[in-house]
Amino acid sequence: MNTVLAYYQHLGPALMALVLLTFLLAGTVKGVIGLGLPTIAMGLLGLAMAPAQAAALLIVPSALTNLWQLAFGGHLRGLLGRLWPMLLAIFLGTGAGALWLGMEGGPWVVRGLGAALLLYALSGLCLPALRLAARHEPWLGPLCGVLTGAITAATGVFVIPAVPYLQALGLQRDQLVQALGLSFSVSTLALAAGLAWGGALGGAELGASLLALVPALLGMWLGQWLRQRISAVLFKRVFFVGLGLLGAHLLVSG
Repeated sequence: MNTVLAYYQHLGPALMALVLLTFLLAGTVKGVIGLGLPTIAMGLLGLAMAPAQAAALLIVPSALTNLWQLAFGGHLRGLLGRLWPMLLAIFLGTGAGALWLGMEGGPWVVRGLGAALLLYALSGLCLPALRLAARHEPWLGPLCGVLTGAITAATGVFVIPAVPYLQALGLQRDQLVQALGLSFSVSTLALAAGLAWGGALGGAELGASLLALVPALLGMWLGQWLRQRISAVLFKRVFFVGLGLLGAHLLVSG
């Protein structure tokens, strides 16, 4: 605990407040639309700290909220049987990306994070509803998995191209929510392994990430409450617009 407190004291009051508010907001968005926690966390924290440090903080909140998401729905066995090539490719792609690219810092990593956020926002705002023919899944699933893994290793963002691919499979709503939780869980575990291998994820970082779980869960509760009272479609559109602006800022400023 002393190590964790020292970690936050080292961040200082301003950065500590940013971490808490970021995970509160990210949890709220996830509570409303079912995704967005790691994406928002990486985007906002990337404004003030190295991407590897931001990625280390999101490990516990992302892992536990996604495990919770995939645990309910009753479709886990069927989804595993259908998606395992993509999931394996995500894990291997993240590992290869950690060895080859990593998140060592520097302007190119921040710009890569901005590009990933902007691309995801544009896909959410502009990409029409796609439907993928089943005959393309055997090769396109692993390809999307490898690309998702490489982007995850470089930026900490694991939604491109995994989310558009899963949305194109024609899954029922409950199946899609569970499939997203499954994909995000594998990505989070693979990212944690890559960060640990690179020395960016130790006991202090895990402890600090565990504390970040509190505002994330509070935000999820708030988001679930809001979901009953606001338009999820409008909220999602605002989310993508805000994410796109944030991504554009990171891409330009580096």
